[in-house]
Amino acid sequence: MSAQLPEISRRTLLGTLAAAGAAAPVLAACSAPTSATATASSAPPTVASTPSKPVTINILDVAGNLALTKPAIEAFRAAHPEIVAGVTYSTGTAPQLASKIQAQQQAGNVQTHLVLTGTDGLAAGIKLSLWQNVKTYYDQFFPGLMANYQSAAASMATLAQDQGIELVWYPSGPLIEYNPAKVATPPGTTDALLDWAKANPGKYQYAQPRNSGPGRTWLMGLPYLLGDSDPTDPVNGWSKTWAYLTELNKYVSTYPTGTSATMKNIASGTVDMIASTTGWYINGRAIGTVPAAIKVAKFQTFTWVTDAQFGVIPKGVSNDELIANLRLLAWILTPEQQAVTYDKGYFYPGPAVKNVPLSSAPASSQQVIAQYGVPDFDTWMTQYPMKNSLPADAQVTAFDLWDKNIGSTK
Repeated sequence: MSAQLPEISRRTLLGTLAAAGAAAPVLAACSAPTSATATASSAPPTVASTPSKPVTINILDVAGNLALTKPAIEAFRAAHPEIVAGVTYSTGTAPQLASKIQAQQQAGNVQTHLVLTGTDGLAAGIKLSLWQNVKTYYDQFFPGLMANYQSAAASMATLAQDQGIELVWYPSGPLIEYNPAKVATPPGTTDALLDWAKANPGKYQYAQPRNSGPGRTWLMGLPYLLGDSDPTDPVNGWSKTWAYLTELNKYVSTYPTGTSATMKNIASGTVDMIASTTGWYINGRAIGTVPAAIKVAKFQTFTWVTDAQFGVIPKGVSNDELIANLRLLAWILTPEQQAVTYDKGYFYPGPAVKNVPLSSAPASSQQVIAQYGVPDFDTWMTQYPMKNSLPADAQVTAFDLWDKNIGSTK
């Protein structure tokens, strides 16, 4: 593996859980818990390590993250009844997240205590200042946070701007998933894909980027594939990307509101090729949404656009709810709980921290990867560069431009 990938056997993880009743210091010596001007006399504030009474945590998942972390959450509830009286779960979509949380905050009744989100919902909330800044609690609850993330995961963690904790990471894509019965040779370049789409109108598809991991990875990966002037600037640096998407748009019949629809469409034969990622390809076949015979390919000139999912705490939660959430998030980052995030390949690999090999995952996860995994993924991770998803403002801008110029035409 490259320096950006899991350092599975190189070092031991620095952090461990503290004794029962203490705040869960998962990792040691965070790289950026205090500002450069902070002094010994201005140590960050602390809170109690345990709530004054057990709380019920209401969790909203807008990223499918519970598939990866729910076992860890349930294990935390069982291990810490002095912290958690109960957990409720609800799901939603990233585009609806910001307005939902904002309405609760404006009403002075924040009923959502923890949000599990991808970069889309994270970015929308940062732009509106909806999330609790957790930087002041790094020393107490997350010492060593940045040092113990995998290198590429640590880079992605910075996108949270201290307003969330990265829980899982993967290299993402952009990849192409295709039906070999209809596509003998998958396109290896963007020009080849465009030519194929022209010859097969309506048969290539990707979901709306604002609510799709593969969709936004495809959107953010194109500037690298096309050699745009500035892949980090969707306004001034994506001239080739917007021109390409405009041309491709002529041959795309519809943009589903979520990734699952594209998976079902390739399974039914409605389309023959879709945008995909490592996890969506493995998981779709593992759970039977997509036939096992469906294949995956990368582009010849390739740059990974990495992705991650985060736990964010809305402003307005009570002090007890804040403490319980911090303890829970720290628990999820322990190696034992990170091993569970291999899941059924949904976010392959999954673990954000170092030294969590597949061999430490549950037997069911190991079996899924053995049967449906793609050894080439691990090879490609060492061969090709990795770039972060866009930061919050740029990502929201990219979604807005896509919605206005591409999505609104269908």
